[in-house]
Amino acid sequence: MVIKKPRCTKLLKYPCHVIELNRLLDGVNGKGNVEHQILVKGAKWVTLTLREGKNLGLSPEWIVKGLSILTLKTTSNSHYGTAERAVCQRVQGFTSNPPKALKPDTTTMARFSRPSTPRLLYTLYTSPSKTVQSPSPSPSPSPSPASSLLLGSFHLRQFSSGNLARAKEDKEPWWKDSMDKLRNIGISAHIDSGKTTLTERVLFYTGKIHEIHEVRGRDGVGAKMDSMDLEREKGITIQSAATYCTWNGYQVNIIDTPGHVDFTIEVERALRVLDGAILVLCSVGGVQSQSITVDRQMRRYEVPRLAFINKLDRMGADPWKVLNQARAKLRHHSAAMQVPIGLEEDFKGLVDLVQMKALYFHGSSGEKIVIEEVPADMEALVTERGEAVRRATIAQKFIPVFMGSAFKNKGVQPLLNAVLSYLPCPIEVSNYALDQTKNEEKVALGGTPDGPLVALAFKLEEGRFGQLTYLRIYEGVIRKGDFIFNINTGKKIKVPRLVRMHSDEMEDIQEAHAGQIVAVFGVDCASGDTFTDGSVKYTMTSMNVPEPVMSLAVQPVSKDSGGQFSKALNRFQKEDPTFRVGLDPESGQTIISGMGELHLDIYVERIRREYKVDATVGKPRVNFRETVTQRAEFDYLHKKQSGGQGQYGRVCGYVEPLPAGSPTKFEFENMIVGQAIPSNFIPAIEKGFKEAANSGSLIGHPVEHVHVVLTDGAAHAVDSSELAFKLAAIYAFRKCYTAAKPVILEPVMLVELKVPMEFQGTVAGDINKRKGVIIGNDQEGDDSVITAHVPLNNMFGYSTALRSMTQGKGEFTMEYKEHSPVSHDVQTQLINNYKGTHAAE
Repeated sequence: MVIKKPRCTKLLKYPCHVIELNRLLDGVNGKGNVEHQILVKGAKWVTLTLREGKNLGLSPEWIVKGLSILTLKTTSNSHYGTAERAVCQRVQGFTSNPPKALKPDTTTMARFSRPSTPRLLYTLYTSPSKTVQSPSPSPSPSPSPASSLLLGSFHLRQFSSGNLARAKEDKEPWWKDSMDKLRNIGISAHIDSGKTTLTERVLFYTGKIHEIHEVRGRDGVGAKMDSMDLEREKGITIQSAATYCTWNGYQVNIIDTPGHVDFTIEVERALRVLDGAILVLCSVGGVQSQSITVDRQMRRYEVPRLAFINKLDRMGADPWKVLNQARAKLRHHSAAMQVPIGLEEDFKGLVDLVQMKALYFHGSSGEKIVIEEVPADMEALVTERGEAVRRATIAQKFIPVFMGSAFKNKGVQPLLNAVLSYLPCPIEVSNYALDQTKNEEKVALGGTPDGPLVALAFKLEEGRFGQLTYLRIYEGVIRKGDFIFNINTGKKIKVPRLVRMHSDEMEDIQEAHAGQIVAVFGVDCASGDTFTDGSVKYTMTSMNVPEPVMSLAVQPVSKDSGGQFSKALNRFQKEDPTFRVGLDPESGQTIISGMGELHLDIYVERIRREYKVDATVGKPRVNFRETVTQRAEFDYLHKKQSGGQGQYGRVCGYVEPLPAGSPTKFEFENMIVGQAIPSNFIPAIEKGFKEAANSGSLIGHPVEHVHVVLTDGAAHAVDSSELAFKLAAIYAFRKCYTAAKPVILEPVMLVELKVPMEFQGTVAGDINKRKGVIIGNDQEGDDSVITAHVPLNNMFGYSTALRSMTQGKGEFTMEYKEHSPVSHDVQTQLINNYKGTHAAE
């Protein structure tokens, strides 16, 4: 029996009042087993069992208000309904003066009745809007008139006698319903696939906004989620933006993420805290380079996802080609849940393969959905696709694929329904923390509000009222005014203000529970910090942060702007882990590093707009790396005597390259047997080797993928110190570095070009001149799609060159692939340039 109860707002804080109605047919009068007896409207005996064993008064009104359990025993069927009706009327009094929430005590219930007694246990819940399946497998009788009375304000579960012992276990906690009806999703895709346009429609159909605005600010307003002026001018998303909405009684928290590869950290940290995602694919462009990157990020964080093939109204739309690309390039086990009715200009609606209905979207904004039978000429295709869905679903590895056109307001509402139906709620996702009191032992989080607080700061933003810290709450409850503990820093912090974000707008709230995404003001922390209530010392695993691949020298035009310039850089590198600020030791210039030209250009422009500081920018330069290619031994003695205590430290061992694919960039291993070097000096030795690896001798760039092994050494009873061993490690590394055959590594980019067929030869020849390697060449209509690996150092200014070669008809995207060894002639040239620069200085 499934019974729905209307929302009872006055009782949200009183979740578990229970009334037990016992029906005794053997004439037991209850003498000796009762604490008070009164007559209720014709019933012969009424037994009132107090949970606390106290008599709260003779009046039934007062007794019902004070009890968590009330037992009615009657001696005949004729009086049963009367007694039940009387109690139901008393229960109505709860709304005006609700009692304290008490848990049902099934032991007390069982003690006052015979085991053979036929029993009917009705459990009354006052938690918010809920649907409950009866735990009894037997058919349920139709409710009595008194039961109908209760159902007007509450919800009743009917148990058989066999379920009495499990009544306590079967009772759902107060938060179960709100967690079941919560979804945390992200919308991610390749640039210009329609993510922000889709989010705009979602907000409109859910009633969060009342007008639809387009990206690029075509109407002078711009999309709601693109709150920065730069985003509206360029028509791209630069920062991820959070919002929330309600659909069919479910709360949906949404994070809209950028599509450009330069802002990949925004996608990374959003997926780290989300429970599900929508991967948007363009029906014309298909699976593109950033689509592959985003899908890889979703796999890394094990995020369940739906696919949405967008832009079916565009010329050249081919959703079936895109579906096949997703299976081939993304290794998706996917099938279409919908079939479009027409394509391009003839795109009219969708056929739902689950409901076997045709959906048409009418109204000025597609808000009216007309459901009709499947057109006769499409029945064969619908049957074929429906069987494909069934086969993929049975295989248990399935990504549902939906279709539509966000810009033309078609297919968005069915996608929202799919989010509720197919993506998980917070308690259905496995999340883990590391217990710092047990040597970082992995701990599974229950994801429930009644556990200790565990929250992760995943995004920082400078707001009008100070630093805004975005939190994903994994367990427990956080309230305004609470004291919380930053486990990473050990600081105790008060929460002065708690808000929910809607793009750049905010709504103050008093509390938030597990599963929610909120923001707090005035909390000084770093991205990736974990907060608890102090009862546990858990930290969440950090997100993957890619290394910057490009640098720029930048300095303010006016010396008077130095303060604002420094303030801007400090803020930006705190907000964005992929944006780094450093100082060139030779020239003294400020160096900013990031994920690409657009990434750095955006920050230079933000410095000018937000801090009113004009800056001069140098030529972009690549972040090279160095590494070793073979094993080399070291045995170095650092000895210095200059009066007083001297310096003495000897280190022996070897350096070697780390295995290919190693997740770490530097590893130090102490393999000394015995006490040749006192253990208190080992950290100083490790620090010395790390410091030496910060600058290789070839071109002065960091040395990566190196394994340092310490096998022996010597110490002096008086002259040895941490400084002596640190210096010994630095000099030992430099001495053996040349013998390890070092090479220079350069960032290589995965470049994808789409050009008209007549320009294919010209573009391919230019790629070869840039020392690129073409790895793929496909045809899409009248266009050629070229995929290549090209050194980043040869890609500066490529946008202008491509426009010139293709008469403005070509386009390209690129993303970081890996650092690879440069050719011998390039290495020689880089070393000579480095030596020449230093010789001139």
